[in-house]
Amino acid sequence: MKVLLNRLINHESISAKEAKKILISISKGDYNASQIASFLTVYMMRSITVEELQGFRDALLELCIAVDLEAYNPIDLCGTGGDGKDTFNISTLSSFVTAGAGVPVAKHGNYGVSSACGSSNVLEALGVTFSNDKDHLKRAIETANICVLHAPLFHPAMKNVAPIRKALGIKTFFNMLGPMVNPSFPKHQMVGVFNLELLRLYNYLYQKTDKNYSIVHDLGGYDELSLTQSAKIASNHSECLFSPDDLALEPVEEAAIFGGNTIKEATQIFESIISGNGSVAQKNVVCANAGLAIATAKKISHEEGFEQAKESLESGKAKLCLTKLIAL
Repeated sequence: MKVLLNRLINHESISAKEAKKILISISKGDYNASQIASFLTVYMMRSITVEELQGFRDALLELCIAVDLEAYNPIDLCGTGGDGKDTFNISTLSSFVTAGAGVPVAKHGNYGVSSACGSSNVLEALGVTFSNDKDHLKRAIETANICVLHAPLFHPAMKNVAPIRKALGIKTFFNMLGPMVNPSFPKHQMVGVFNLELLRLYNYLYQKTDKNYSIVHDLGGYDELSLTQSAKIASNHSECLFSPDDLALEPVEEAAIFGGNTIKEATQIFESIISGNGSVAQKNVVCANAGLAIATAKKISHEEGFEQAKESLESGKAKLCLTKLIAL
């Protein structure tokens, strides 16, 4: 590790093979907490390369507890986090709206590390039970059209890293990896990333796969469509600049999508929106994101996806998916 750290500190990069090997060694407990923290810190101070990101991704996918949900052909809606914006749980709400619109969802998520309330925090507070039992996950999709893949249950090799990430409390390259390492290997994905450089890296790596995807970076600094301003969207067939006006929507103020300071506040906001009682801004943001996911999975226009998302939320179908999932 000492040799590797010296190389990285001297602004050298490592190969995909080396990156994969180092992450596997970390998972085996070959290094102490100080060494791991130093390794993570290097990547907070310099850009990650495509090769390094690929190696880290390959290591986590090799080490994960895989679950075969191919029969359901689900989509995952997952953001990297790490944008420092503390919005309400937009991608998680969008997941239920997408499920309510008839698109099966395999939602990969975790507890918040650099935010007050991550996807798993709010779902746990709502009463959703996490499991890596394949029968339970299949039953969830068959019953509620959505299942939740709580990352720690599928990536046990990262148990040595989790307490260090929590202690650091800021984004690390593991934020970059989250959406890439869904253990069900979904063929459809909507991914939000925290900067344009990462959008470019993701797009490059995803082009080498058979995924049907949309990658989003909002130019206001968000890892999702915030509707505060325009966003860059890259997919397996095009790149475009999205504007709220494309969906005939007014831009929203940043304060309108704030997610609260505690898990309790975040959960209350979540329940209000999924019950149809959110503000116009909150509902539009959720439906814009869910609409893109629906459009990605069904290969329809974003406008059509947005209309289906609105119907899912307003009719109560999205909430019914949540109710059924909790009942399991």
